[in-house]
Amino acid sequence: MRETVPESVPEAAGKASVLFVCVHNAGRSQMAAAWLTHLAGDRVEVRSAGSDPGAAVNPAAVEAMAEVGIDISAETPKILTTDAVRESDVCVTMGCGDTCPVFPGKRYLDWRLDDPAGQGVAAVRPIRDEIRTLVEELIAELAPSGER
Repeated sequence: MRETVPESVPEAAGKASVLFVCVHNAGRSQMAAAWLTHLAGDRVEVRSAGSDPGAAVNPAAVEAMAEVGIDISAETPKILTTDAVRESDVCVTMGCGDTCPVFPGKRYLDWRLDDPAGQGVAAVRPIRDEIRTLVEELIAELAPSGER
């Protein structure tokens, strides 16, 4: 399900940097970034972007995250840039295929998640919950409690 290259995570200033990428940066990557920010606080630097950003964050994703007390209503989709990848230690892709630039020494993960585009909040909830689980696993690797 996930692919890693290489095993180690280079960290600048003692803090790992994670970039979440999906096609529209309107659902999965926004939820993942919000979960990581919410759960890890300032222990991890968080970015998100899309290979073909949408006009706005998916309202069902906004509603699903609000149900768990996380407000992403002010977020906006952002374009994926090579600088964003270059500046990140870990790049997590979610259905964007080969559009993410690859740099040596970076760690790449591919999370295969259903696309919430066009779905109602009932269909987005399980995606939200799966993302939380994956983010919790990522935090355990990058910034366990008591460190950093």
